[in-house]
Amino acid sequence: MNIVVGITGGIAAYKAVQVVRELVLAGHDVHVVATEAALRFVGAPTLEAISRNPLGTDLYEGVADVRHVALGQAADLIVVAPATADFLAKLAGGQAGDLLGNTVLASRAPLVVAPAMHTEMWQNAATQANIATLRERGVITVGPAVGQLTGADSGPGRMSEPSDIVRVALAAVATKDLEGLRVLVTAGGTREPLDPVRFIGNRSSGRQGVALAEAARDRGAEVTLIAAHLEIDPPHGIDLVRVETAAELAAAVADSAADADVVVMAAAVADYRPEAVADGKLKKESLGTAVTVRLVQNPDILRSLTSGELTPTRAAGQRVIGFAAETEPDDDRFLAIARAKAERKGVDYLVLNRVGWHEGFGTPGNEVIVLDRAGSIVGEAAGDKVSVAHRILDLLV
Repeated sequence: MNIVVGITGGIAAYKAVQVVRELVLAGHDVHVVATEAALRFVGAPTLEAISRNPLGTDLYEGVADVRHVALGQAADLIVVAPATADFLAKLAGGQAGDLLGNTVLASRAPLVVAPAMHTEMWQNAATQANIATLRERGVITVGPAVGQLTGADSGPGRMSEPSDIVRVALAAVATKDLEGLRVLVTAGGTREPLDPVRFIGNRSSGRQGVALAEAARDRGAEVTLIAAHLEIDPPHGIDLVRVETAAELAAAVADSAADADVVVMAAAVADYRPEAVADGKLKKESLGTAVTVRLVQNPDILRSLTSGELTPTRAAGQRVIGFAAETEPDDDRFLAIARAKAERKGVDYLVLNRVGWHEGFGTPGNEVIVLDRAGSIVGEAAGDKVSVAHRILDLLV
């Protein structure tokens, strides 16, 4: 997707670098158009290096190519972050005195603005009237947030976080090809208690599962997320069910899966749990220098779901997507393990990824292979976990 990121002259301009970076890492072609005032806060070399494209600033540059309107005409999406009070006023008045103004006015693409200014400026009647006008015209606003501003000031006017801006911006152009469908996603790592203090767990951050829930939501689905331990905040606009153990996750899936059109089992579920759980904290003084913990096997939630044991009645045409995280270094053996698992679990699709000390779990990116029930490779994806999530959903659609 061709995305223009406009940057105006506010102290929050430094955060726009992260907006550009996240969009680039998601696989988009990003062109930055900065005002002269913005370049007082962020240097051109930084913006060109992060965007991987030449920076646009001069209205009279590339006149022969009509660049002052070509950028806007070619854009699939325009994001302005930060959007100062001055920029909002000019935009509401339809002014095009610089390259950014020309780009916005020459485009029919969705426009997302992230206001950032001091509280008094944000609350000024003129600014509020301008924002109301822009919203009536279909401009999407993100924030501002309430928080620390320049100096000692604090209050409404702080630019929203880059990840929130990117999420709203991409949602504005997302294909609504899952509209009307109910999607259930499990995410995060389960924790099996030894006592009230300690547990047996895993290194899953829940990022890929959360990304799948976000992507399905943005594509119009009604989403339920069953979340075990997450290292990130769950997304907005979904039904959230919190669980801790594999048993709790199984019960939640049993409650929610029957009427789901799609079930995505991305949670990292413990295969075993301690046979006995202590009521009080286990003390090393009484345990000694060596401890033996007897483990018993947890139910296979995914197999119980596909076999009908967990939910005897399932929605007609329901699709189940399983996940397999493997450490096997040999590629042929890696695929063989996944093919056997896809057949054993009875899933419609199996998403396979390699994990280890420094890959897979807890990282911002992922690399996956998607197999169908017969074990054939039907797709591959690599990149940040949101783009991988969309690729998985593309295959499903």
